[in-house]
Order: sequence, then structure tokens, then C-alpha cells
Amino acid sequence: MRILITGASGLLGLNLALQARNTHTVIGADRCRLGGVPFEVLCADLLEPEAPEKVLDAAHPDGLIHCAALAELEPCEANPGMAARLNADLPGRLAAACKRQGVRMVHISTDAVFDGAKDGTYTEADEPHPLSVYARTKLEGEQAVLAADTAALVARVNFFGWSPSGKRSLAEFFFNNLSARKGVKGFTDVIFCPAFVGDLADTLLAMLSGGLSGLYHAVGSEPLSKYDFGVALARRFGLDEGLIAPTSVEGSGLIARRAHNLRLSVHKLSTALGQALPGFSTGLERFYAQYQQGYPQKIRSYPQV
Repeated sequence: MRILITGASGLLGLNLALQARNTHTVIGADRCRLGGVPFEVLCADLLEPEAPEKVLDAAHPDGLIHCAALAELEPCEANPGMAARLNADLPGRLAAACKRQGVRMVHISTDAVFDGAKDGTYTEADEPHPLSVYARTKLEGEQAVLAADTAALVARVNFFGWSPSGKRSLAEFFFNNLSARKGVKGFTDVIFCPAFVGDLADTLLAMLSGGLSGLYHAVGSEPLSKYDFGVALARRFGLDEGLIAPTSVEGSGLIARRAHNLRLSVHKLSTALGQALPGFSTGLERFYAQYQQGYPQKIRSYPQV
């Protein structure tokens, strides 16, 4: 299968492209920030008026996995107009172009569309209530994609892994600071279901190959607090977990509001795929194995041209 991946220089996009190339033909789309990668790269500004059609024409893909987004919460709050263009408008335009050209689309969304007020686990049938500009624009992106192409697939995700910049994931935040023996805060009242990016890549490729459509939760199968996430990582890497101060997200000084409960059910997706989704513990082992194998240095070695 020929797979076009947007946002190919990002944490998810690059890890996904490197993994997918083992079994598929991969074309990455990015704003000319990648060089030396072992897959074809198309330089494109997807916000240009005719960019979706031009990129699809150039790549001739069977499937598109749309990872490009303005994904950092604080910049979205500072620039809601750009967040709307990237997270809401662009996905709808890509979905419309995919429908016209017969390309299967997977759109990457977020668990943050929920406000965390539910006492229990969120399913795909639960009504979203976004708290931040990022979450609101991502929800609008979901809606635009499914309105433009009913055959499209929307995956709500939360993931961690090694990134090209070395500082894009929560795991890297804990690893970098604890390795430097710097104290950090770990939120005890934010529960989420993180997936290792390599596990998520496997899941997304299975979803695309399986011909799924509609909305799915594609997160890890184990809920835990961000504090517990940091402690588990510290223990696996032999770092000092005592440097992590258990803290509430309230009063943290963050501008964008965060949901307290982001427990998401993966029952619908695991049933559709006929297999259980990996949890955090499994993913942490793969994350640690990559560290031992020098993967962080490898992924940071691709020049940002």
C-alpha cells in the first residue's frame, strides 16, 4: 500500500513513517524540514489553497494518515486563528480531496475533546465538551472530516515516544529532567491512557489496512495519572523518582485548561481489529528498548533543512 503521511517531521508522523516503510511505500509531506530520511518526502505548505489536491496528485496514495496539526496547547490559546486553520479547516479540505480521489483517510484527533467531568470511562458515544482552543479546534476537525467523507476514519489518540526535537512528549519531559537531576511536577489528578508511539503506529496501520471508517478511540489500554507515568518511567530507567513532586494540575500556571479524567474505552477498536490494544507497561518496555538501541540519537540525526 502507498501511504501518504502529513506532518512527517513530527513525533507521530516521523515515527509512523519510519515504522510503516517496513511494510508499505511511504511518502511524507512536510514543509521542507526533513532530510536524509529513508522515505520520499514532498515539500508542501498544506495551508495553501490547492495544496490538498496537489499533494494527493503528486503522491498517488492508497491511504492518507493526517498527522499534521498545531498540537501544543499553549500556542493554540495564543493563536486561535492558526489553530482553527490547521486543526479544523485543513482536515476537512483533505477529507474532501480524498473522497474525490478515492483515497482512504485516517485523521488523527485527541482524547482532549472531553472535559473530564464524567465519572468513569468515555466511549465514542459520549458527547465531547472541549475545554481549550486546541481541543475545540480538534473536535471541529473531526466533524469536518466525517462530514466531508463518511468513509474516513477518525482516531482519538494520546501517545509518547522519542521525537526529532527530543522534547515533544511527556516521556521525554520526565526523562530529560530526571537525567539532569532536576525536580519536576507530576499531576496526580490528571488520568489518561497513553500509548507508545510505536504501538499506535501499528494500530493505525491495522485500522487503515482493515478498512475501518468512522470514529474510534486509539489510546493505550491502561489508565494512569501523569504522576504515576513519571514514576514508572523513572524506575525503568533507573532515575530518581523522588525528584517528581506529586501535584494538582489546578494552580499549575498553565493557560489552557486540562481535563482531569481522560479514561477512554478502546473496546470498540479492539473488537473491530480482533485483538487487544497494548497498554502503557508494554509500551514503556519498547520505549526503553529503543533507548538502549540508540534510537533517540537516530531520530534526532535527520537534518532539519
